[in-house]
Amino acid sequence: MDGLLRRLFALLVLRPVAMLMLGVTLRGRDNLPNQGPAIVVANHNSHLDTLVLLSLMPLRLIDKVRPVAAADYFLKNPLLAWFSLRILNILPLERGNAARGEDPLAESAAAIGRGEILIVFPEGSRGSAEVMGRFKGGVARLKERFPEVPVIPVFLQGAGKALPRGEIVLVPVAVDAVVGVPVAWNGNRAGFTAALEDAVRSLGAALPKVFDED
Repeated sequence: MDGLLRRLFALLVLRPVAMLMLGVTLRGRDNLPNQGPAIVVANHNSHLDTLVLLSLMPLRLIDKVRPVAAADYFLKNPLLAWFSLRILNILPLERGNAARGEDPLAESAAAIGRGEILIVFPEGSRGSAEVMGRFKGGVARLKERFPEVPVIPVFLQGAGKALPRGEIVLVPVAVDAVVGVPVAWNGNRAGFTAALEDAVRSLGAALPKVFDED
């Protein structure tokens, strides 16, 4: 039943919003994963980022796509938790696990082992609209464990203007999504994190700038 609801949500809500309200332009479609496991990595300015990325995924894979999201936010009330877990199919990240001596990436690693496709925002939280922050090292730790799993960079432009942090009203602003080729493991976490961040920034640099960074 959950799978049916996800597909209906993708067909009747996500894709119409992406195409009609946001006019999402996709570049590099052939670089999107056509099977799991895989890790899709993007910059993060808005809750729309997750929805846009989900709208781009092949419908046959929708049950395998797991956006990694903060448990303390998305599970904070029963209704939001139901929607996040059952419809968006999030993989909850317990942000306090490391402080308690637990592996915060254990569930992500298990999902990769099951052949799932993770959506990860390495900045860790939403930044200011159209401003990209520095990447944290969690994806590098996963890549070190699973060097054969492709890590696919994506740059999103416009979502932070369409639904900025703290806002609840969607503004019909054009959104661009650029998907790059997978970033290869280079032997160390810091080097891989830097290469991944550079790959995402480079995808954005190739886009015409339609917004001033502020």
